[in-house]
Amino acid sequence: MDRAVSDEIVARLEREYPLAECTLDYDDAYHLLVSVRLAAQCTDARVNQVTPALFERFPTVHDMAEADISEVEEYIRSCGFHHSKARDIVGAAIMIETQFGGRVPDSMEDLLKLPGVGRKSANLILGDVFHAPGAVVVDTHCIRITNLLGYVDTKDPQKIEPILRELLPPDKSNDFCHRMVLHGRAVCVARRPQCEKCVLADLCRYANSQKMA
Repeated sequence: MDRAVSDEIVARLEREYPLAECTLDYDDAYHLLVSVRLAAQCTDARVNQVTPALFERFPTVHDMAEADISEVEEYIRSCGFHHSKARDIVGAAIMIETQFGGRVPDSMEDLLKLPGVGRKSANLILGDVFHAPGAVVVDTHCIRITNLLGYVDTKDPQKIEPILRELLPPDKSNDFCHRMVLHGRAVCVARRPQCEKCVLADLCRYANSQKMA
């Protein structure tokens, strides 16, 4: 991918989706940490239905650290995998309380120490809450669309992340990833990308290959 082409893709997505926001509802780092864990193999819409009651019962990290895992399970059951998710959420809260002074850490190294937190979740928290430059959230939409566009030729998130970080302006990388989600839901849908509607079609490797087919 040529950097000039990448810059044009970024600019067009900004015009198409001016509000690049996380689709999970949250007020602070603790809320987002919990919500992103719940969102694994679950829709953001479902998570947003579940979290108001959960956070009313456990409003702070301290409250969650003292929670009974079985009670947390009941609140999050409809998100799926409630046993492992509840264990991770309570475990992360305990670690935040005991090792990080009750505050969700603001570095990749420390976030990755928390149960249930991988690079995707850590980058989301760093980018959305702490506004860290260069945060790249490589989710399923990002993997699929960056392959179609021609940014990458791999499905491996750990290989995609540094490539995107190299090509994207650091202050725009987090919003770019949010726009990948919006574009993947609205136009570049997984079952059949709607290239005829896409503002990126003339820049897209996949769209151009379809014209030649």
